[in-house]
Amino acid sequence: MQCKKVKEDSEQCNANAMKDSEFCYTHNPDIPPEEKKEAQAKGGANRAVIIDKALPEIPVVDVEGVVLLLADTVNQVRSGRMNIKVANCLGTLAGQLVKALELAKYAGKIDLLEAMLKKREK
Repeated sequence: MQCKKVKEDSEQCNANAMKDSEFCYTHNPDIPPEEKKEAQAKGGANRAVIIDKALPEIPVVDVEGVVLLLADTVNQVRSGRMNIKVANCLGTLAGQLVKALELAKYAGKIDLLEAMLKKREK
């Protein structure tokens, strides 16, 4: 449910309402201003992800390695051993790695084709 607060510019707040409330955290009249100010001062510090132990290395030099990395990540998330933010980061990086591996593969093929064309021209 959306927050019921209508701001001074006549726009309704776009944030989600808190559970058992019609208002978001910022506009909830039941939360003391001091508590809101303290939460604002902390910012996102309490949401920081801290990795307390290193994950085992998985060689990711080819697409098969990326598949193993993703499978391991899925299993760790499902078992509750990996923070979802870390898993999302690994997924994004794995996607970029697959693109880079594909580009490298095609670059090698282009070089080979160019060399073959030069031989034919002679």
